[in-house]
Amino acid sequence: MPDLKLYNTKGGVTEVAPRLADAEADVQSIVEGNMEELLGVRFLASEYSTGPVHSGRIDSLGLDENGAPVVVEYKRGVDSGVINQGLFYLGWLMDHRAEFQHLVRDRFGATTAAQVLWRAPRLICVAGDFTRYDVHAVREHRRSIDLVRYRLFGTDLLGLETVASVAGRTQAAERVRRRAAGLPPVRSHSGALAELAEAVDEVLLGLGDGVSRVQRKQYRAYQRLRNFACVCPPQKTKLLVYLKADPTDVDLVPGFTRDVAGLGHHGTGDLEVQLRSERDVERAADLFRASYAAG
Repeated sequence: MPDLKLYNTKGGVTEVAPRLADAEADVQSIVEGNMEELLGVRFLASEYSTGPVHSGRIDSLGLDENGAPVVVEYKRGVDSGVINQGLFYLGWLMDHRAEFQHLVRDRFGATTAAQVLWRAPRLICVAGDFTRYDVHAVREHRRSIDLVRYRLFGTDLLGLETVASVAGRTQAAERVRRRAAGLPPVRSHSGALAELAEAVDEVLLGLGDGVSRVQRKQYRAYQRLRNFACVCPPQKTKLLVYLKADPTDVDLVPGFTRDVAGLGHHGTGDLEVQLRSERDVERAADLFRASYAAG
């Protein structure tokens, strides 16, 4: 983002210079007020106290689209301590699950609280910038960590850039281990549709760096900071994929794509793609890329 230039074209061309916030609290206020739109995370609590023993305050607590607990930490500029601080709070959170679930129950109800995805907790660090050592550190860690750089432009524009997005070691390590051992991918279904699901998995994971996969009972989510695709378990004759692409921007084809905005379904996304063959996967490639870019 430091290389990104923004221009106002009204009455000529004038560069809108990027700047940092006056205070860390200003960044926190903007994100907390719009957390679901900016990060794909439902807001739970601000400045949450970890009690007298740990004597700290978690900047923000939230719940992501897949039900995973999220710790969000902010820094106005560059601060190498933000990652370690966030990991400390993430560790505290894993030791105080009942307390977190109580927060979720009060905010979103008992059903949501019972479905918290504890195997995939996340840390999101929002800061003015990160060093190359920060990026290297998160890639070596076993937790799911997202580094997000912000910039303010003018008086009312905010820019966010994902600098690094790393899946938890438990997901990535198993995938690497099986490949290194020459073992086939883990499959929960048999037959042609299972092979189709693995083809989709390979395509979605290969869209770019930092794509992580989160397995839920009802669907498998693919995300980089937030979900961009959700794949449901194979049905009898087809595989359903839900994308964040805008259905109104797509030429819908009956039997292949469908606008499901406002309709109940598993996963997230308003564009349903129905896959029956590898040719359909090829047809859907542009839609996959558009959803990835939008996420």
